[in-house]
Amino acid sequence: MSKAVDAFMAEVVAKNPSEPQFHQAVREVVESVMPVVDANPAYRQAKILERMVEPERVIIFRVPWVDDKGQVQVNRGYRVQMNGAIGPYKGGIRFHSTVTLGVLKFLGFEQTFKNALSGLPMGGGKGGSDFDSRGKSDNEVMRFCQSFMTELFRHIGPNTDVPAGDLGVGGREIGYMFGMYKKLANEFTGVLTGKGLDYGGSLMRTQATGYGVAYFAEEMLKLKGDSFKGKTCVVGGAGNVALHTVEKITELGGKCVAISDYDGTLVDPDGINSEKLAWVKDLVFKRNKPASAKGGYLHHYVEQFPGSKLHGDQAMPWFVKCDLALPCAAENTLHGEDAKTLLANGCKGVIEGANMPCTPEAIEQFINAKILFAPGKAANAGGVSTSCLEMAQNAMHLVWSSEEVDAKLHGIMKAIHQSCVQYGKDGDYVNYVNGANVAGFIKVANAMLAQGVV
Repeated sequence: MSKAVDAFMAEVVAKNPSEPQFHQAVREVVESVMPVVDANPAYRQAKILERMVEPERVIIFRVPWVDDKGQVQVNRGYRVQMNGAIGPYKGGIRFHSTVTLGVLKFLGFEQTFKNALSGLPMGGGKGGSDFDSRGKSDNEVMRFCQSFMTELFRHIGPNTDVPAGDLGVGGREIGYMFGMYKKLANEFTGVLTGKGLDYGGSLMRTQATGYGVAYFAEEMLKLKGDSFKGKTCVVGGAGNVALHTVEKITELGGKCVAISDYDGTLVDPDGINSEKLAWVKDLVFKRNKPASAKGGYLHHYVEQFPGSKLHGDQAMPWFVKCDLALPCAAENTLHGEDAKTLLANGCKGVIEGANMPCTPEAIEQFINAKILFAPGKAANAGGVSTSCLEMAQNAMHLVWSSEEVDAKLHGIMKAIHQSCVQYGKDGDYVNYVNGANVAGFIKVANAMLAQGVV
């Protein structure tokens, strides 16, 4: 089977050179699903896997805009419509200097399986630009977003492609893009999710990804007859997903002792309780608050709460002794050496709250050690699931309460966990990577088979 995987990957790499993140994401899936493909002649004959790794459509365009000094700036915009077999393309828009076509293909590929796992009618897509909003004024961000949407609007729609936010794209950016779409299309539809509550957004969308990560981890622990109570946790990142993961873990009885941002890693041995977390959220989410030259905020925490310590030389908290580690920042931020450190310190579980934050070397160590390990395509699916709930509310012209949305989110995360267990159980151990990949693949593959060679 390894020879078949290597042969398949050789073709993928040859057709998609210089895209290491895409290669990494594809290999992880192919290693899990190749036995399923090999056992199903219909999948092989229809070349489902070969078609699945090829985007259905890629749009690349220039984004010219004028900065506050009157200078013309030019960025590059993308939308990768990866797979629409089970519904409209759905996936975030990322604004960051690291955005490339290869990064977005990796994210769109992951999104396809994540959306399939949710059980909701969403295909996979991803988009973005190499624009970085850090250091830009609101007016500069607005002008960029409007220029970006001037091209993107012709390729999206509520029944075609429904983008959301991602790294560098929050409520401000979604609002500017939605306003421009509405002007250009002359219609008010749910074409973007993550909108403000005043114009079609859903309650709980901001919290959904982080809460979903905690809910999935809770199900993993329950399967082992355990819970968050008494567990020491460390969370990589200090953005929206990370802080709401901390919030829900704290509610469920766990204690988070470390988070990280551009400043480094903050360690608070007493735990980041609800009072401290509220202070951090107020600091991070209010853009007029001061930040360091690197863009971090956590040095202010140390000034506010004595007893905590900032480790400026540590980008992530994997050196801190913990029961559970939750990487919630970006891809490939937990490496092989980090995995060794976590295991040596007695870590019992790693739950990915971001897209592919663990390298293959780290994942291999976690699975070989048979600790709990949840891939992002499963544990991180709460955000896009709630985006789909936002789409449903928009389509029905309804607004659900926070309690209704949270209950639906909790149910979705439980169902995703059950699917992973169904396809990933290996004796007493659950290989959540295999379970998530196979469950998502089968749903998309069957839909592709039913629709013919298109």
